[in-house]
Amino acid sequence: MSNIMTQEVELPITGMTCASCVRNVERALTKANGVVSATVNLATERASVTYDPNQIKLEQMIEQVSGAGYGVVQSTIELPITGMTCASCVRSVERALSKPSGILSVNVNLATEKATVSYLPGRVRRSDLVKAVEAAGYGVIDLSTAEQPEDAERAAREAETQRQRRLVIIGALFTIPLFVLSMIRDLLMLSAAPAGNMAGMATSGITLPWFMWVGWPFVFGLLATPVQILLGRQYIVGAWKAARNRTANMDTLIALGSLAAYTYSVAVLIGTLLNINGLSGHVYFETGAVILVLITFGKLLESRAKGRTSEAIKKLMGLAPRTATLLRDGQETEVSVDDIVVGDTLVVRPGERIPVDGVVVEGRSSVDESMLTGESLPVGKSVGSNAIGSTINKHGRLVIEAQRVGSETALAQIIHLVEQAQGSKAPIQHVADQVSSVFVPIVLVLAALTFFGWLVLAQVDFTTAMLHAIAVLVIACPCALGLATPTAIMVGTGRGAEMGILFKNSEALENAHRIKVIALDKTGTITRGEPSVTDVVPTTDFTSEGLLQIAASAERGSEHPLAQAVVQEAQIQKLILTQPQDFQSEAGRGIQALIDGQSVQIGSPRYISELGIDLDNTLVEVENLQAKGRTVVMVVVNGKYAGMIGIADTVKPTSAAAIAALKSLGLEVVMITGDNQRTAQAIAAEVGITRILADVLPAQKSEAVKSLQSGGQKVAMVGDGVNDAPALAQADVGIAIGTGTDIAMEASDVTLVSGDLIGAARAIKLSKATMRTIYQNLFWAFIYNIILIPAAIFGILAPVLAAAAMAFSSVFVVSNSLRLRRIRLENEKTDHQSHTEVLKAVPELQ
Repeated sequence: MSNIMTQEVELPITGMTCASCVRNVERALTKANGVVSATVNLATERASVTYDPNQIKLEQMIEQVSGAGYGVVQSTIELPITGMTCASCVRSVERALSKPSGILSVNVNLATEKATVSYLPGRVRRSDLVKAVEAAGYGVIDLSTAEQPEDAERAAREAETQRQRRLVIIGALFTIPLFVLSMIRDLLMLSAAPAGNMAGMATSGITLPWFMWVGWPFVFGLLATPVQILLGRQYIVGAWKAARNRTANMDTLIALGSLAAYTYSVAVLIGTLLNINGLSGHVYFETGAVILVLITFGKLLESRAKGRTSEAIKKLMGLAPRTATLLRDGQETEVSVDDIVVGDTLVVRPGERIPVDGVVVEGRSSVDESMLTGESLPVGKSVGSNAIGSTINKHGRLVIEAQRVGSETALAQIIHLVEQAQGSKAPIQHVADQVSSVFVPIVLVLAALTFFGWLVLAQVDFTTAMLHAIAVLVIACPCALGLATPTAIMVGTGRGAEMGILFKNSEALENAHRIKVIALDKTGTITRGEPSVTDVVPTTDFTSEGLLQIAASAERGSEHPLAQAVVQEAQIQKLILTQPQDFQSEAGRGIQALIDGQSVQIGSPRYISELGIDLDNTLVEVENLQAKGRTVVMVVVNGKYAGMIGIADTVKPTSAAAIAALKSLGLEVVMITGDNQRTAQAIAAEVGITRILADVLPAQKSEAVKSLQSGGQKVAMVGDGVNDAPALAQADVGIAIGTGTDIAMEASDVTLVSGDLIGAARAIKLSKATMRTIYQNLFWAFIYNIILIPAAIFGILAPVLAAAAMAFSSVFVVSNSLRLRRIRLENEKTDHQSHTEVLKAVPELQ
């Protein structure tokens, strides 16, 4: 044991309440292979663990604690990284950030240029992470001096873009005359050669002026040197840092290619000046300069295009108002939004943005929520209505009470979810990552083989072999591979956020395009989820009011929507209700209670039959109500059938169009409901659904989803995210219907902020478009390299053309991803259409 190189770590534990908890945590940790000892302190809520890092990782220890039913406090930090150019850079930064003790996970995204690091608080500091990144040869933007982190980051990105722009301009000022003069010199030499053969000049007796052999190349060198120093420096430095970390990246390829042309030309120029045998001939200063200018120009275009991929998240950040009008003691005062606390009363005038999430306590108006929900029609607001922060009050004056502020608001949650999705890696990206990990070393080997192959096998001169090798180095493009997936994910998730569609991560966005069957929960998804009583059918022993009164009294103890509908109807009729005694509920079946000493059972016909109550005389009436789409609730008093109540839940006006849109995407639509078959069929026929799973209890919904998956088909489930949580988790893609302010739904993969089913069709269409873009990007990235690298190897491609193609490849990938911003989703309205529908949607404004 003494030979083991152990380490110690302190884990902050949550969930411990007593000494038994301490023993449980200690037992969970010590039974893990690699843990030498574990001591848990209940007072400090920390576990001191001695372990062998070669046998167990921190993540595994955390899993052991979680498996015992406790938690470990973890922190996450985002670092804006500078200096990354390709997938090799991503791996270098990830490797550097993983080295400090206490790091749990590292995820670096090339498109967002951010590193997301999970770590144990107190074990590692931000400064430690910054030092690790800088030691690897990259930079971290300092956010400490800015009022808003995104402002500092945006300024730093813009400064880098401006720097690249200046370099391109300076490089072009030197390179364009260099290239033109070089071409003129070559044409003069070609015209002076016998039959245009420059190689025959030496034997023809033709002597060119000394200036053409030496003077012009000297001028070329003077023009090329500033380009090599100013533009080439960033690639040389990047290549050196990569080499120091025993890696290679795009900078390595560009630095080698440009330096080879430049240093060879310098050597030839010196050889010509000093008349050294074997060191005279044609110079290629323009080749190195043009390569650097074209590559840097490509980086500039790529940087600008990548900036546009995050426009959606920037728009969301820009929605939040900076000030609000606080109402206190009858006085209105302008305050910073950051100073608002829960319970504050705020005034929102027409045209202003609602500052935070809250509830309307005074006033009546319509509110434009399209920036968060994607729905073009304004939403009417009155006393008691929920108000979403950052949405626009259109007409009337509203007074709201703040309920969620800061990071708790719907907008903050949306931004967090979008950033989380954009920062995650889609499964399809793993292929590109694996290729990128060996790409640059393979290209270096191919360039060396090209050089020696042409030199030895083809018997060409050194210059020709060198130019072919340079073309191989410059044409190879790992950047396109690294950007193919994350840029499309960024634009796709951002476009989704604009339409009120929030993807939990990139995997959810990818999986959605494979869906073949979509299961819809009826209540709250297809229907409004607000049932109301339509029929009261008592026996001769009761009046309608008497039956409703006793049923509503019993149902007061239930939270079920049908029970609340019965209670609401009794209240509308101003019936006097009593408090239920000995209340019992069976989920999805019915309830039992004592009302004024009478035993009352209420539930579905099946439940009442199981109680042994004879319902034979009621079958015709039940079937008639069910044929009308009513849900039938039977009432039994003192063991005798007392009557039935018909309850209907109206269909949402957009459900039929949404289901038609889902079918147009090639999906099979299935409705899952706890209603009986006849009631379910009535609703299904209204919205165009042919396949129904009826009489499904809440606990059986996940099994219903599993049965749909039995044929190997990918299944999506759309539900409310609370009652349907097990079914959403069972589905390949769980889609939760949101309620505007309730955004963070852990059980779902996708959240529809607006609560409109049409969002499900939009989400799947967006997923298909995003994945199509990713496939196009990856195809281009692979095909580009598969075709053009061999072309360079066999001498078909000149270095200058190779540089132009390489610069274009990354720009093509990012630009192709940006096309997703223009995709039209289902039932998406134009601004003109939205404007013309406003008055129709809000009658009080007409």
